[in-house]
Amino acid sequence: MFSLSNKIAVVTGAGSGIGQAVALVFAKQGAHVHVIDLNEEQAAAVVNKIKSGGGKATAHTVDVANQSQVVSAFNKIAQINILVNSAGVSHIGKADTTTAEDFDRVYNVNVKGVYNCLFAAIPLMKEKKQGGVILNMSSIAAVVGLADRFAYSMSKGAVAAMTLSVAKDYIHDNIRCNSISPARVHTPFVDGFLKKNYPGKEAEMYEKLSKTQPIGRMGTPEEIANLILYLCSDEASFITGSDYAIDGGFIKLNS
Repeated sequence: MFSLSNKIAVVTGAGSGIGQAVALVFAKQGAHVHVIDLNEEQAAAVVNKIKSGGGKATAHTVDVANQSQVVSAFNKIAQINILVNSAGVSHIGKADTTTAEDFDRVYNVNVKGVYNCLFAAIPLMKEKKQGGVILNMSSIAAVVGLADRFAYSMSKGAVAAMTLSVAKDYIHDNIRCNSISPARVHTPFVDGFLKKNYPGKEAEMYEKLSKTQPIGRMGTPEEIANLILYLCSDEASFITGSDYAIDGGFIKLNS
């Protein structure tokens, strides 16, 4: 089950965190994975890891906020069966403490970056007449109020809306589009955030953040990647226009 043999998959933000976990599990299941990341060294390291395990992968250094870069890279790939929009940035701040520069930075990566990849990939999927699968990274922030996450929540609400629009517009082109909404996931970003904002209290704050999920811990990138694998596999061929919470009970059990 969940074989991706002979599939061409593009994963953005695949140099670290959830994107890296997706790239690794996709390659394990037989896909040729195109690793898209702004960090050239991290992208190359993921590709080397995949190849050392007998998988197929290619690295591309791309800024998803730059449409010309995205279109150029995707046109070189030419055939895309699966697109996972995992690239993203976070921000801490309220409406009156978020600067225009910070707002634009979050928008350019999390919203425009997803749009740019959709803009580049959908014509290729339609051209080959084989359809395709798109998975967008939303968040619990799209549906619940999170303190001090104004710009980030805005961006993930936009991702949720884009997912529904794409699912509706291209259903007759055999293109499926879904999203997932994780709660807190233990990635290098979390460790960096704790080190920067709570020096000397990293373990204490990590435990506190973990307990905000009713299940009592953060998710792992691998757990997120396994759900994405299912939604991008042929076993999920009847699913489109849906969002899946993967949140340790955060949305339903915290009320």
